[in-house]
Amino acid sequence: MTFVKSLSVGALALVATPAFAKPESFVTFQNPEFVVIVGFLLFVALLVYLKVPGLIAGMLDKRAATISTELEEARNLREEAQTILADYERKQKEVAEHAEQIVAHAKIEAENAAVQAKEDLKASIARRLQAATDQISSAEAAAVKEVRDTAITVAIEAARDVIAGSMTAKDSSALIDAAIGDVGDKLH
Repeated sequence: MTFVKSLSVGALALVATPAFAKPESFVTFQNPEFVVIVGFLLFVALLVYLKVPGLIAGMLDKRAATISTELEEARNLREEAQTILADYERKQKEVAEHAEQIVAHAKIEAENAAVQAKEDLKASIARRLQAATDQISSAEAAAVKEVRDTAITVAIEAARDVIAGSMTAKDSSALIDAAIGDVGDKLH
Protein backbone atom coordinates (compact mmCIF):
# COMPACT_ATOMS: atom_id res chain seq x y z
CA MET A 1 0.00 0.00 0.00
CA THR A 2 2.81 2.40 0.63
CA PHE A 3 3.86 1.95 -2.95
CA VAL A 4 0.37 2.97 -4.15
CA LYS A 5 0.49 6.04 -1.91
CA SER A 6 3.86 7.05 -3.26
CA LEU A 7 2.57 6.47 -6.79
CA SER A 8 -0.42 8.75 -6.09
CA VAL A 9 1.84 11.46 -4.76
CA GLY A 10 4.04 11.10 -7.85
CA ALA A 11 1.00 11.42 -10.14
CA LEU A 12 -0.12 14.57 -8.37
CA ALA A 13 3.37 16.01 -8.71
CA LEU A 14 3.26 15.33 -12.42
CA VAL A 15 -0.12 16.99 -12.77
CA ALA A 16 1.25 20.11 -11.14
CA THR A 17 3.80 20.64 -13.89
CA PRO A 18 4.08 23.66 -16.16
CA ALA A 19 2.32 21.65 -18.87
CA PHE A 20 -1.00 22.14 -17.06
CA ALA A 21 -0.44 25.85 -17.12
CA LYS A 22 -0.96 25.87 -20.92
CA PRO A 23 -4.26 27.25 -22.07
CA GLU A 24 -4.98 24.21 -24.23
CA SER A 25 -6.05 20.95 -22.73
CA PHE A 26 -3.31 18.78 -21.38
CA VAL A 27 -5.45 15.66 -21.15
CA THR A 28 -5.58 14.63 -24.74
CA PHE A 29 -3.90 11.88 -26.57
CA GLN A 30 -2.58 14.52 -28.92
CA ASN A 31 -0.27 15.75 -26.19
CA PRO A 32 2.90 13.57 -26.12
CA GLU A 33 3.60 14.42 -22.50
CA PHE A 34 0.20 13.14 -21.47
CA VAL A 35 0.72 9.93 -23.46
CA VAL A 36 4.08 9.36 -21.77
CA ILE A 37 2.54 9.96 -18.34
CA VAL A 38 -0.33 7.58 -19.03
CA GLY A 39 2.03 4.95 -20.41
CA PHE A 40 4.28 5.28 -17.39
CA LEU A 41 1.36 5.03 -14.98
CA LEU A 42 0.02 1.97 -16.80
CA PHE A 43 3.46 0.39 -16.67
CA VAL A 44 3.73 1.06 -12.94
CA ALA A 45 0.20 -0.22 -12.38
CA LEU A 46 1.02 -3.38 -14.33
CA LEU A 47 4.09 -3.90 -12.18
CA VAL A 48 2.01 -3.44 -9.02
CA TYR A 49 -0.73 -5.73 -10.36
CA LEU A 50 1.79 -8.46 -11.15
CA LYS A 51 3.29 -7.94 -7.69
CA VAL A 52 6.76 -7.35 -9.14
CA PRO A 53 7.88 -5.22 -6.17
CA GLY A 54 6.93 -8.11 -3.84
CA LEU A 55 8.79 -10.55 -6.08
CA ILE A 56 11.83 -8.32 -6.13
CA ALA A 57 11.63 -7.89 -2.36
CA GLY A 58 11.26 -11.70 -1.99
CA MET A 59 14.26 -12.30 -4.23
CA LEU A 60 16.26 -9.76 -2.26
CA ASP A 61 15.16 -11.39 1.02
CA LYS A 62 16.05 -14.81 -0.36
CA ARG A 63 19.46 -13.52 -1.47
CA ALA A 64 19.98 -11.89 1.96
CA ALA A 65 19.08 -15.18 3.65
CA THR A 66 21.51 -17.05 1.37
CA ILE A 67 24.25 -14.55 2.16
CA SER A 68 23.45 -14.81 5.87
CA THR A 69 23.62 -18.62 5.66
CA GLU A 70 26.92 -18.45 3.77
CA LEU A 71 28.32 -16.05 6.37
CA GLU A 72 27.23 -18.40 9.15
CA GLU A 73 28.84 -21.34 7.34
CA ALA A 74 32.01 -19.31 6.85
CA ARG A 75 32.00 -18.43 10.55
CA ASN A 76 31.55 -22.11 11.46
CA LEU A 77 34.31 -23.14 9.05
CA ARG A 78 36.61 -20.51 10.55
CA GLU A 79 35.91 -21.75 14.07
CA GLU A 80 36.48 -25.34 12.93
CA ALA A 81 39.74 -24.32 11.22
CA GLN A 82 40.87 -22.56 14.40
CA THR A 83 40.04 -25.68 16.42
CA ILE A 84 41.95 -27.88 13.96
CA LEU A 85 44.88 -25.45 14.00
CA ALA A 86 44.93 -25.51 17.80
CA ASP A 87 44.85 -29.33 17.74
CA TYR A 88 47.72 -29.46 15.25
CA GLU A 89 49.74 -26.96 17.27
CA ARG A 90 49.12 -29.03 20.40
CA LYS A 91 50.08 -32.23 18.59
CA GLN A 92 53.18 -30.56 17.15
CA LYS A 93 54.19 -29.47 20.65
CA GLU A 94 53.61 -33.01 21.95
CA VAL A 95 55.66 -34.47 19.09
CA ALA A 96 58.47 -31.98 19.77
CA GLU A 97 58.46 -32.92 23.46
CA HIS A 98 58.42 -36.61 22.56
CA ALA A 99 61.34 -36.08 20.17
CA GLU A 100 63.28 -34.30 22.92
CA GLN A 101 62.58 -37.23 25.26
CA ILE A 102 63.77 -39.68 22.60
CA VAL A 103 66.97 -37.68 22.07
CA ALA A 104 67.61 -37.47 25.82
CA HIS A 105 66.95 -41.21 26.18
CA ALA A 106 69.27 -41.95 23.24
CA LYS A 107 72.02 -39.85 24.84
CA ILE A 108 71.66 -41.74 28.10
CA GLU A 109 71.71 -45.07 26.27
CA ALA A 110 74.79 -43.98 24.28
CA GLU A 111 76.57 -43.00 27.49
CA ASN A 112 75.60 -46.31 29.10
CA ALA A 113 76.77 -48.19 26.00
CA ALA A 114 80.11 -46.32 26.10
CA VAL A 115 80.57 -47.19 29.78
CA GLN A 116 79.65 -50.82 29.06
CA ALA A 117 82.04 -50.92 26.09
CA LYS A 118 84.86 -49.60 28.32
CA GLU A 119 84.09 -52.25 30.92
CA ASP A 120 83.94 -54.95 28.24
CA LEU A 121 87.26 -53.73 26.82
CA LYS A 122 88.86 -53.82 30.27
CA ALA A 123 87.52 -57.35 30.83
CA SER A 124 88.76 -58.43 27.38
CA ILE A 125 92.22 -56.97 28.07
CA ALA A 126 92.28 -58.71 31.46
CA ARG A 127 91.30 -62.04 29.84
CA ARG A 128 93.98 -61.64 27.17
CA LEU A 129 96.58 -60.76 29.81
CA GLN A 130 95.53 -63.80 31.82
CA ALA A 131 95.71 -65.99 28.70
CA ALA A 132 99.16 -64.58 27.89
CA THR A 133 100.27 -65.15 31.49
CA ASP A 134 98.93 -68.72 31.32
CA GLN A 135 100.77 -69.31 28.03
CA ILE A 136 103.96 -67.94 29.52
CA SER A 137 103.52 -70.16 32.60
CA SER A 138 102.80 -73.15 30.38
CA ALA A 139 105.84 -72.37 28.20
CA GLU A 140 107.99 -72.01 31.34
CA ALA A 141 106.69 -75.33 32.67
CA ALA A 142 107.33 -76.98 29.30
CA ALA A 143 110.83 -75.50 29.17
CA VAL A 144 111.56 -76.63 32.75
CA LYS A 145 110.25 -80.11 31.94
CA GLU A 146 112.32 -80.25 28.79
CA VAL A 147 115.39 -79.13 30.71
CA ARG A 148 114.67 -81.77 33.41
CA ASP A 149 114.09 -84.45 30.79
CA THR A 150 117.32 -83.50 29.08
CA ALA A 151 119.10 -83.43 32.44
CA ILE A 152 117.68 -86.84 33.34
CA THR A 153 118.66 -88.25 29.97
CA VAL A 154 122.15 -86.85 30.33
CA ALA A 155 122.34 -88.14 33.92
CA ILE A 156 121.13 -91.58 32.83
CA GLU A 157 123.68 -91.67 30.01
CA ALA A 158 126.38 -90.53 32.38
CA ALA A 159 125.32 -93.09 34.98
CA ARG A 160 125.23 -95.80 32.31
CA ASP A 161 128.68 -94.87 31.18
CA VAL A 162 129.94 -94.84 34.77
CA ILE A 163 128.17 -98.08 35.66
CA ALA A 164 129.19 -99.75 32.41
CA GLY A 165 132.78 -98.83 33.04
CA SER A 166 132.84 -100.03 36.66
CA MET A 167 130.54 -103.04 36.43
CA THR A 168 131.63 -106.49 35.69
CA ALA A 169 129.73 -109.23 33.88
CA LYS A 170 128.90 -110.92 37.17
CA ASP A 171 127.41 -107.71 38.59
CA SER A 172 125.49 -107.18 35.35
CA SER A 173 123.87 -110.62 35.54
CA ALA A 174 122.89 -110.05 39.15
CA LEU A 175 121.22 -106.73 38.28
CA ILE A 176 119.31 -108.26 35.37
CA ASP A 177 118.06 -111.05 37.58
CA ALA A 178 116.99 -108.60 40.26
CA ALA A 179 115.15 -106.47 37.68
CA ILE A 180 113.35 -109.55 36.32
CA GLY A 181 112.33 -110.47 39.84
CA ASP A 182 110.98 -106.96 40.48
CA VAL A 183 108.97 -107.06 37.27
CA GLY A 184 107.55 -110.45 38.17
CA ASP A 185 106.54 -109.19 41.65
CA LYS A 186 104.89 -106.09 40.22
CA LEU A 187 102.94 -107.94 37.57
CA HIS A 188 101.49 -110.47 40.01
